[in-house]
Amino acid sequence: MPSPLVSPLLRWARRLRHPTLFKLTALLFVVDLAVPDFIPFVDEILLGLGTLLLANWKDRRAQPSLDTRPRSAR
Repeated sequence: MPSPLVSPLLRWARRLRHPTLFKLTALLFVVDLAVPDFIPFVDEILLGLGTLLLANWKDRRAQPSLDTRPRSAR
């Protein structure tokens, strides 16, 4: 369960799409590496953003076609 300080940020980040969410996670990770403990609860925020990033990651090539007609009928 996220802390009350982290949950508003994760709620906002839940609405982001994959490229933006990835950039936000990468930026926060680099800042955390450069300046340790600069932002309080940064580890929890990174875990939450990483979870959201993996949840939004989809294999778009594997989506089935909605057109079920045979190719000859198209």
